Amino acid sequence: MRHYPNVDHARQRFATHRTQPAISIARAFPSISILPPIAGLLEQGAAVAIGVSGGKDSQAAAMATFEYLDRIGHSGPRLLIHADLGSVEWADSLPTCAQLSDRLGAELIVVCRKQGGLMDRWESRWRSNVARYENLSTVTLVPCWSTPAMRFCTSEMKTSKIHAELKRRFSRLPIISVTGVRREESPQRARAEIFDHKPGERIWTWRPILDWSEAEVFSALDFWGIEPHPAYRRFGLTRVSCRFCIMSSLPDLVAAAAQPEAHDLYRQMVGLECRSTFAFQSSRWLGDIAPHLLEPRIRDLFAMAKEKAGRRREVERRLTKPMLYVKGWPTRMLSDGEADLLAEVRSEVGAMLGFRARHVDRVSIHARYAELLDLQASRGRAA
Repeated sequence: MRHYPNVDHARQRFATHRTQPAISIARAFPSISILPPIAGLLEQGAAVAIGVSGGKDSQAAAMATFEYLDRIGHSGPRLLIHADLGSVEWADSLPTCAQLSDRLGAELIVVCRKQGGLMDRWESRWRSNVARYENLSTVTLVPCWSTPAMRFCTSEMKTSKIHAELKRRFSRLPIISVTGVRREESPQRARAEIFDHKPGERIWTWRPILDWSEAEVFSALDFWGIEPHPAYRRFGLTRVSCRFCIMSSLPDLVAAAAQPEAHDLYRQMVGLECRSTFAFQSSRWLGDIAPHLLEPRIRDLFAMAKEKAGRRREVERRLTKPMLYVKGWPTRMLSDGEADLLAEVRSEVGAMLGFRARHVDRVSIHARYAELLDLQASRGRAA
């Protein structure tokens, strides 16, 4: 298990629940969004956990929620919880969360992935992708990075870890998990609801500042005397999450790369771009953001990776749509012509990227598909 000094320090510091009262604010500013199901749970003394990242929205959500809970006389337990993503985190993120817990007199829980942080997850995902490709467990290579449509950085590294810890701590109480999501942030978040709940679950997700604007968030923090994360006003970032985020704008990536604390991570991430031939943000390569930070040898490897990426895409485009991966793949045996085509593509991609690809001829591809179909059939019978 990898150890993070800041996380270990936070765990020691907040090992026991604090007893001093939470801060009381004279008025809510601006008002929060709440619906009867959440209000009813609060009246019953549900546990409330505010997810905090160190960013402005989670700061505002925590302050506004605690002020509201104080006003209604909420009697249940409440705490802050932070999912640490390891080396991709800004150095000030955990201390910012700790300062907020000091201000509120609340316990701060820190959770993390036992197998390592997000960079470790990206690296291990690439190794897994290579192994799956070599063994013909997938038709084409897939990105090692998180994507807007596949945000395992949030689902695996944050939500699942936070929910597991909350269920462990509050085994007999309904749990309200508070997030600082705002509709203004993106088209996807514009469709978010004030709360979500899956039938049979003990966790309700509540978004109390869903309709706040960015200006209202900063005004509220100023009103409360809360200093936002330094990345906003010192580094010039518009959003604070990972040092380099899959959702970051080009100006934010440039601003992040200008910070010395991000340079080692930048080089590591560009190294993964070089090995995988996948750009960090689909068509935007991290290596193009700050090439002056790279050694000449790495710049050469990066240029080669971009060229290989173009060739890989061209080769894989020769595969027909019915041959591509779909849920439940494989759904049928390939024709001899399709098997020959797949063999050609796999041979070219494998040679290009230095893979030890198996199943690169018609006979072995047919045998592999038959094996996979038999395995699916046996699983279906067992179910």
